[in-house]
Amino acid sequence: MIRGRVSSRRITETLVVQPQDLIAVVVEGELIALHGTPTRPSGTDELDSDDPRLGQWTDARRDMTQYLSEDGRYTETRNGRRDAYTGRFWLNADRVTYLDDTGFWAFGQYHRGVLHHAGYVLRRSRV
Repeated sequence: MIRGRVSSRRITETLVVQPQDLIAVVVEGELIALHGTPTRPSGTDELDSDDPRLGQWTDARRDMTQYLSEDGRYTETRNGRRDAYTGRFWLNADRVTYLDDTGFWAFGQYHRGVLHHAGYVLRRSRV
């Protein structure tokens, strides 16, 4: 839940939310964030290194690679720029909630083995 109106295009392509505009994030009945602040630290989930949601995800068409590590941190390479975005993330079922180190929130969803995030269509890639 965020303050203000959101177009359907923004939801599917570029939904990022500043902390002051984030009222709450609830996924599968679990409160992830309240008033722009995480309700639990990342890295506290018991993430298994074999979890298929972790690892390297790439959208080759748009030159973006995201790496989700088992310590609850992520990094993105965009257009060849390493660590273009870095931060924390939380996994809940088929959803990913991101809190970037610069302060904004973003969201992703796994669907049929593909990670959809901010308009990117990322497929699992091997390192």
